[in-house]
Amino acid sequence: EVQLVESGGDSVQAGGSLRLSCSASGIVFNADWLGWFRQAPRNAREGVAAISGLYGRTYYVDSVKGRFTISEDHAEKKVYLQMNNLKPEDTAMYYCAAGPPAGGDWNATSKYRYWGQGTQVTVSS
Repeated sequence: EVQLVESGGDSVQAGGSLRLSCSASGIVFNADWLGWFRQAPRNAREGVAAISGLYGRTYYVDSVKGRFTISEDHAEKKVYLQMNNLKPEDTAMYYCAAGPPAGGDWNATSKYRYWGQGTQVTVSS
């Protein structure tokens, strides 16, 4: 059974940093896709970053490139999202997601079969 549990969300000032963690049990880390999505009120869920288990490639939405970094710890069975230089527009509920090693757009929600409950990130100006 796959379980994804996020943690690390908080309220910070603009320019601050946070590291989100996702404990991912039941995932095949060398194969499955792992991603971080976010959703602000009245907005669609947006792909933030993802990592391909098969190839180890990482993907980012343009708005976070250079500020966010996705990484994995296979021994700990965790995936992280390091977020630096946070901006008010980064405010959202952040979700960890996992999906099988299939093709398709990295940021398509349909690609991911499993989702966590989310952790709230609030950035004030």
